[in-house]
Amino acid sequence: QVQERLQKLNLVAEQILQDQVGEVAAEMGLTLGGQPVPPVLFHATPLPLALIVSPRDEIRQLTDISLAPGLAVEDQVALEAEVDQAQEVSSLVVNIGGVGVYPTMVNQTSSLPWLTEVISHEWVHNFLTLRPLGINYFSSPEMRTINETVAAIAGKEMGVRLLQLYYPELAPPPAASTPGSIPVEKPAEPVFDFYDEMRLTRVEVDELLSEGKIQEAEDFMEQRRIVFWEHGYRHLRKLNQAYFAFHGAYADQAGGGAAGEDPVGAAVRAFRANSSSLGDFVEKISWMSSFEDLQRAVAALENTH
Repeated sequence: QVQERLQKLNLVAEQILQDQVGEVAAEMGLTLGGQPVPPVLFHATPLPLALIVSPRDEIRQLTDISLAPGLAVEDQVALEAEVDQAQEVSSLVVNIGGVGVYPTMVNQTSSLPWLTEVISHEWVHNFLTLRPLGINYFSSPEMRTINETVAAIAGKEMGVRLLQLYYPELAPPPAASTPGSIPVEKPAEPVFDFYDEMRLTRVEVDELLSEGKIQEAEDFMEQRRIVFWEHGYRHLRKLNQAYFAFHGAYADQAGGGAAGEDPVGAAVRAFRANSSSLGDFVEKISWMSSFEDLQRAVAALENTH
């Protein structure tokens, strides 16, 4: 009975959220004749898992294979072990939040802030698919990183704007403190910063792999996984080359995170910082066909400021 009720509510909730994301896209100016192109369409559904494979001697995504939803953890571990042994690679089964097919597939959740961000993220992928940036998604690792970082940046900003417009009680507070507000005391002990620590880990792993020290790099990643685990990050079942190959493409966080010192994400963030608006950023970057295009555009913008 609960499932039947959810199915009926899904259709209404999806239509409402599609319209609201469309309104945000229109506010950004990413429309044709007042309508977002393509129209915002998504379906909340259980998503497949993804098997990510990377070489052991470098961090690079070789393949991304969809797996049946709900695969038990022990079966994930067994599959990874079989692939690693048979192919002499690094593999990892990961959860995904959405799939950029059309209509897009978005994971079921009770978190509206997360849901609005992912719906927006996947729609941005649909928007880019009609332009050179999206068309060239698979042409190089750099283009994949640009695509994912653009979608991550735009998805977060659009999601926050949607909450501000329609669900203000769920919107995050402004980043800047208001006049007269009580300053927050700094903690006595340094806070464990996930993104900073992951960046440091990635940098060291890249260095070890560049020296051909594959086993040392893998031992180091396992040591670091334990450190993350001890600081409460229990979702890190495995930290390996495949982990960085997958998560390193989402380089929207300042400092790099899993991307380490990869210059691609930094260039995308610099282009956003020097753009007049989110709509201007997405529209202009969508017509770029290479990382070199982005580098030239960032240099031109910085020279004008």
